[in-house]
Amino acid sequence: MPLPNLLAVFAHPDDESLLAGGVLAQHAAAGAATAVVTATWAPDSHRAGELADALAILEAGKPRMLGFADARIPDSAPGRPRLCDAPLDEVVGRIVEHIRTVQPQLVVTHDAYGQLTGHPDHIRTHQATVLAFHAAGLEHRYPDAGAPWEPEALYTATHPHSGVGELGPLLARVGKKVLSVPDEHITATVDVSGWLEQKWAAIQAHQSETARDRSLPGLLTGLPTQDRAQVLRTEWFIRHDVRSTYNGLSELAC
Repeated sequence: MPLPNLLAVFAHPDDESLLAGGVLAQHAAAGAATAVVTATWAPDSHRAGELADALAILEAGKPRMLGFADARIPDSAPGRPRLCDAPLDEVVGRIVEHIRTVQPQLVVTHDAYGQLTGHPDHIRTHQATVLAFHAAGLEHRYPDAGAPWEPEALYTATHPHSGVGELGPLLARVGKKVLSVPDEHITATVDVSGWLEQKWAAIQAHQSETARDRSLPGLLTGLPTQDRAQVLRTEWFIRHDVRSTYNGLSELAC
């Protein structure tokens, strides 16, 4: 059975590779259409070029950047509002347009905590994507954003308590939170060992982040290969409001 088309919506360049790089590579290798929407950073910034390189490695198409500023780096998109300050309806409408253009069966985004560290951009992206997921199939919502398209399922990328592992000490070392969810909340545990080399190469494409001591790509770069593989070889997801006959995340080949 072929894997379904997938659209990932994440806050920053590198989130796609860290949180769903294995699943994106897996779906692309199976012939599914994959695409990534990135909420922050300007399309002419250095991180846009890194994102393009990462997506090429994952075979996930070209960057689709909303161009809002990072909450903590206002000059990431000069002249544009921070994502967390932008009108929510505007952000939702922009995501709806991409859902209707790509026409994915699955949409993937951050969990409600904001992905381990609770970054405000992650939380805002989660909120906007959940609303866009529901609005995309409604003909009277965002009529200028294209013909209605109703995705089959929404999945949020997350970490269970038991899956934090080495990430806990890594993030604590730089004073960052570790916001995981109870194990029973997990809908799908996806082993991406077969795509681990591709996933790590995509993470490394974000060179400005691997060079930073406090960023997760930078922290991972400093780990021994075996420890880094342990952190990256599994991706976890929670399914929300599925409107189809898909069984769990069999479509992500659990």
